[in-house]
Amino acid sequence: MSKTKYIFVTGGVSSSLGKGIISASLAKLLQSRGLRVTIQKFDPYINVDPGTLNPYEHGECYVTVDGAETDLDLGHYERFLNVETTQANNVTTGRIYQTVIEEERKGKFLGKTVQVIPHITNEIKKRMQLLGKDDLYDVIITEIGGTVGDIESLPYIESVRQLVWELGKANSLVIHLTLVPYLSAAKELKTKPTQHSVKTLMESGINADILVCRTEHEISNEIKNKLALFCNVDVDSVIQSIDASTIYDVPLLMKDEKLDLVVLRKLEITNFKDTDLNKWEDFVKKLKFPKGTIKIGLVGKYVELQDSYKSILESLIHAGSVNETKVEVCSVHSEFINDEQIKNEISKLDGIIVAPGFGERGIEGKIKAIKCARENNIPFFGICLGMQMAVIEFTRNVIGLKDANSTEMDKNTSNPVISLMKDQKFIVDKGGTMRLGSWECIVKEKSKAFEIYNSQTINERHRHRWELNNDYLSQLEKFGLRASGTNPKTGLVEIIEFPENDWFIGVQFHPEYKSTVELPHPLFVSFVSACLNYNKSKK
Repeated sequence: MSKTKYIFVTGGVSSSLGKGIISASLAKLLQSRGLRVTIQKFDPYINVDPGTLNPYEHGECYVTVDGAETDLDLGHYERFLNVETTQANNVTTGRIYQTVIEEERKGKFLGKTVQVIPHITNEIKKRMQLLGKDDLYDVIITEIGGTVGDIESLPYIESVRQLVWELGKANSLVIHLTLVPYLSAAKELKTKPTQHSVKTLMESGINADILVCRTEHEISNEIKNKLALFCNVDVDSVIQSIDASTIYDVPLLMKDEKLDLVVLRKLEITNFKDTDLNKWEDFVKKLKFPKGTIKIGLVGKYVELQDSYKSILESLIHAGSVNETKVEVCSVHSEFINDEQIKNEISKLDGIIVAPGFGERGIEGKIKAIKCARENNIPFFGICLGMQMAVIEFTRNVIGLKDANSTEMDKNTSNPVISLMKDQKFIVDKGGTMRLGSWECIVKEKSKAFEIYNSQTINERHRHRWELNNDYLSQLEKFGLRASGTNPKTGLVEIIEFPENDWFIGVQFHPEYKSTVELPHPLFVSFVSACLNYNKSKK
């Protein structure tokens, strides 16, 4: 029998309470005590994966090393634990039902009526225990998306109920994250929403072992005692999760609340060591007490929702800490960029990032921002579509091919400097069909990229359909744009740079997916350093 212990994290009262951050924080604390930990996310929506979702709907789509398009919470898991996740770490209702229906079509159920219980719940339980099969982990934390009481979440809650009973109390526990709101009119915290949420959970047959209470104000011992009494938990199992200035404070706050010690006691885990969070504390200290400040423009078309570019924003935080610099990100909506904004705002930035994306909307604004960066020697970083727009801008404004474009934006362009990859031309289905996951790239020596990576062979994650058209490569290089990184198998250009400028790099991959607290991505670290130098040069 597997020795793996299972922790299930549910949420109540409201969405967006931070189940992912609490899960990642607990995982970090357990990891720092020498335990092998991973986290998985079960999402109640019927999409097979987030790959076809608009970023406004669900935030960014995070891509794992094995090419799975997943929920953005997996990004938090990797950034906190510095451990890669895979397709097995994120499961949706759509994938569960798809599997069960395919099995029914093959006759696996021998003509029986296929039902939510036991067939759907059995598949959920199987997926929940998949990562624990080979005893690779001491603890597996499972975050259940949505809110207790939602119709969509019921099969997951029922599966948790069954698993807790099957595994036994010493091998599993349930953490319920809930809200203790502060009513300013009454000037007091209210416990009733939490009580109702726990009651709903209990009606589903689950008793919460630990309550984590999100709050804007300190929770008194009196309130903790009240919650323990009405919610049927120990007093020391009522954990306060007060609003923090940064998500990276949360593991330290949870350590102060002794969340990990309560978990270790309840799961009867005895082979652990003292917490070692020295690196983490050093990171947070540098983050909170920077020696300088820079302003970086993030140019994209989903900037209204910060979660749309979550991994980029977090990568800048990691790089800022390394450089002991506060990075102020100025969101620039590419659809509305005009000449006045270029002159009065964008040209005064210390650095410009042009973000990934799909579709024609906002493209011309991105090209204008890149032109401003190139002509004024402002540090420029183009990611995926951002790299492609840099190639188009250069072809139009330096080489002089004014109609240069991508076939994604203009199928009939006479100068398709960006074109659809050959293996994408006959694909009809949109979900999971892009170039995804980790791919090798060979970096040319005596290039900026080689200087940054200090390696000739790198591996980075991808999510795209279009590429730089190699028919134009010699012409681009003749005018000064250099291809400094290529895929050894396909010959596709992965990195471009403009050596005339101090820092002008575009990458076809997504470096933001690999940046963690312990290993900030070298491209972001170098970019922030260049922005800092540029800022100093203006004074």
